[in-house]
Amino acid sequence: MFKEQNQKGVEEIETIIGPSVNVEGDFSSKGNMTVQGSVSGTLKTERDLKIGVDAKITADVWAANAFVAGEIRGNVRIGERMELTETAKIFGDIEVKTLIMAPGAILNGRCTMSHEGVSSREGDEDNLKKDIKK
Repeated sequence: MFKEQNQKGVEEIETIIGPSVNVEGDFSSKGNMTVQGSVSGTLKTERDLKIGVDAKITADVWAANAFVAGEIRGNVRIGERMELTETAKIFGDIEVKTLIMAPGAILNGRCTMSHEGVSSREGDEDNLKKDIKK
């Protein structure tokens, strides 16, 4: 996912939340997103999401693909592929098609994997909230 983009040239990042930035509320994008700071509320992108090593996310997260090196406290829905590095910490449930976990990554929650993939579209927010209440 991200390695392929880097080999082709500069990856297309539409939104960067820098290390000194704190976002509160509902945050959504249709393009690739990189988070190095903190986000609380909800975080959605229809494309790729990259969470930096010092990032702190206290939010429910939706994305097509995700590369996580930081911390997420909330439920995560990824449409295709999620990669957790050795510094990644997830405190919440994950729903994803493909999960890659490096040794040392922490997952404290339930992981549901589906060969059909998971939709990361806006309309699925109600379904995720229903899943959280179960």
